[in-house]
Amino acid sequence: MGNAGSQPTNRTGKKVVVQKLESAKKTGVLSLTEHKLDVIPEQVFQIPNLRTLDVSKNNLKNLGSHLSRLTALKSLNCDDNKLTAGTLDCISGLSKLQTLSAGGNLIGKPVSTQNGAKSTLSPQKTTTATNSSNIVPELPPSLKQLKLDRNHLSSIPRQVVSVKLRKLEKIDLSGNNLAAIPVEISNLIALTELNLDNNAIVSLPDSIGALKKLKVLSLKNNNIHVTNGVVYSASNPQPLPRSLFADTPVIDLNLHGNRMTSTQLNDFDGYPEFLERRQKVKSKDIYGGALTNLDVCGLE
Repeated sequence: MGNAGSQPTNRTGKKVVVQKLESAKKTGVLSLTEHKLDVIPEQVFQIPNLRTLDVSKNNLKNLGSHLSRLTALKSLNCDDNKLTAGTLDCISGLSKLQTLSAGGNLIGKPVSTQNGAKSTLSPQKTTTATNSSNIVPELPPSLKQLKLDRNHLSSIPRQVVSVKLRKLEKIDLSGNNLAAIPVEISNLIALTELNLDNNAIVSLPDSIGALKKLKVLSLKNNNIHVTNGVVYSASNPQPLPRSLFADTPVIDLNLHGNRMTSTQLNDFDGYPEFLERRQKVKSKDIYGGALTNLDVCGLE
């Protein structure tokens, strides 16, 4: 029998990390997921050609200021760590970054001040983007996909809906504490998919109609509801505005888990235009075989 100690038995061992670092110098790809890391090894920041970095499912409380050295980085996954407000500041200068996945952290969670009092860096619920500059930094304009799900966010920072993010196509903000979407959502002109599942959202702003590429919107398990007999007007708008149905190309809308029925949804202004658009897609896909979800938006 060979010496059992001659090879690492734990894929997160030091020898494995060294091997991965050496390989990354050639491939530009490095995965250190589930390595029980408290800090990112300094050697990582010495790989200038690194394009993809996965440090998800560790114990990281920050990403290290030297992350900014990785100027070739296109994809960063730091899901499921212990990152708090301000710890993403090092990504601001990553001008080639296209994908940022930072779900399952503590970015919006209230922190304790020096006197022990609770202070949240994420302001109260609002219908405009917040000035919570300490939560997330200015995001790289190159960004195409952003995941900030499960981060204790009670409002959406202005940086997430910045007019500079003209290439942003997909956002996942599910599993937070959001009650409102800022009017500045209209800035994200390239947005095709928006996941807002498992929040406390009660309505959407009329400005969402400016998203001329939006195809998929998921609002499962929120607080959107309809009171029977209510007449909607300019002073009392319907929770899902006409602009969503009539002015965007959305075809996949999921409202499962909200307190409303498909019959109530059918009474919304603009909804017939939405149905007509989806029917055209359904007719086309009978032959095309696409997997578009065409049920009644998840409602009974």
